[in-house]
Amino acid sequence: MKKHLMSWIVLAMTICLAASGGAESGSWGQINQSLARGADWVRYVENPTDFQLGEERPYGEGTGLKIQAWGDYPSLDGSTVCVPLAMELARQWLNLAEEDLNGFVNFSTTPYAYDRLTEEKPNPMVTIVSRNVMMDDTHPIDMVLGTGPNADERQAAEDTGAELVMVPVCYDAFVFLVGSANPVDSLTEEQIRDIYTGRIENWKEVGGTNHWILAYQRPHGSGSQTAMEEMVMQGEEPVAQSSYISEGMADLIQQVGNFDGEGHAIGYSYLYYVDALYQSGSLKVLDVNGIAPTPENLRIGAYPYTVHYYAVYRKGNETAERFANWLASDEGQRCVGQAGYVTLR
Repeated sequence: MKKHLMSWIVLAMTICLAASGGAESGSWGQINQSLARGADWVRYVENPTDFQLGEERPYGEGTGLKIQAWGDYPSLDGSTVCVPLAMELARQWLNLAEEDLNGFVNFSTTPYAYDRLTEEKPNPMVTIVSRNVMMDDTHPIDMVLGTGPNADERQAAEDTGAELVMVPVCYDAFVFLVGSANPVDSLTEEQIRDIYTGRIENWKEVGGTNHWILAYQRPHGSGSQTAMEEMVMQGEEPVAQSSYISEGMADLIQQVGNFDGEGHAIGYSYLYYVDALYQSGSLKVLDVNGIAPTPENLRIGAYPYTVHYYAVYRKGNETAERFANWLASDEGQRCVGQAGYVTLR
């Protein structure tokens, strides 16, 4: 009883801080844009009884608080870039009010989400505040929404005997960012690797002005760093000074976008994150090999750093399997598209 009450108190404080912009932990500390439902929002789910929450039970006599089981709806965690997707799913299936979405979609970011999935841990900070509900904080998460697991996370799953199933749900672009004043508009894949290994150190070597390149990175284990290491560097080790390691994606956007007004810094992110979740300073997205990361180029695979976001679950979890299959269905894809992602079809 005391455990649940303390969880509730801590969670209520966390939600209030996140709503005011004061929380810097988890995904909400990496978002500064409104994620409110659009005026032209459409309910696409035709049979909302398929995935519903379970029963409520009172928490302590006279408290007015309730604990709710997850029922047939999967407990989610994941990457910051998939927070809007999880919000849209809660709107579609559970008819949650906008005021409840921040508490219900409480993602811990990629590495922590995979740790919870592999170790069968719960996401303990999920509430429906308007109904005084805390979701069952003993139920292990069923699914990660986000970027795929890195080598360490895949090995950790294998070590515990867990087989991870990855179902693609949408496309995105892994993109490189510079200040808008930088005259460089495109880099080749080889130039990007040369910049991040230190073989290219000055912008004039790639058609820019005579200034040192300040190349920002993310910590090992973050979703964007996994893409950088496994997709972009192709076995080469990126070299970075510790002062150019950005702890959060928001930190990287701020550092590149606001560095000096001259566009001497470079960093990377996901296009959806840059467009929809966090804006700071003056940035532009570079083409790669002269190819822009448009939806058409992502779907046909023309942009070289095209990625998927996945619904990832432990094999044998029937609730997660059904939900992932629905996400890949025509109806699920309409919901994915309404949340602003590039759909599979």
